[in-house]
Amino acid sequence: MPPAKQSKAQIAAAASSGGKKTKKKWSKGKVKDKAQHAVTLDQPTYDKLVKDVATYKLVTVSVLVDRMKVNGSVARAALRELEARGTIKQIVGHSKQLTYTRAVAAVDE
Repeated sequence: MPPAKQSKAQIAAAASSGGKKTKKKWSKGKVKDKAQHAVTLDQPTYDKLVKDVATYKLVTVSVLVDRMKVNGSVARAALRELEARGTIKQIVGHSKQLTYTRAVAAVDE
């Protein structure tokens, strides 16, 4: 004897009554820790910035944020100041990403 036909409502009720009570989550949702970067430039950080940045081959806002642990706006202001001093020189001047390198003395030939 073939099984009796069930209506859609009966199938849904049978499915919801047994088994899992909550819907399965496929991922736990990894949470990244919020970075605690400095929003002002204190004297020790400024001294380290002036001393170390002159040795970097590639200087960008991202590099300063990673290495000096400063905010992006602080890094941009520091780059402008270092360029005015002549410590670094600009290579690429894109509106979103400024790229600098260390300023080396011109070689006379």
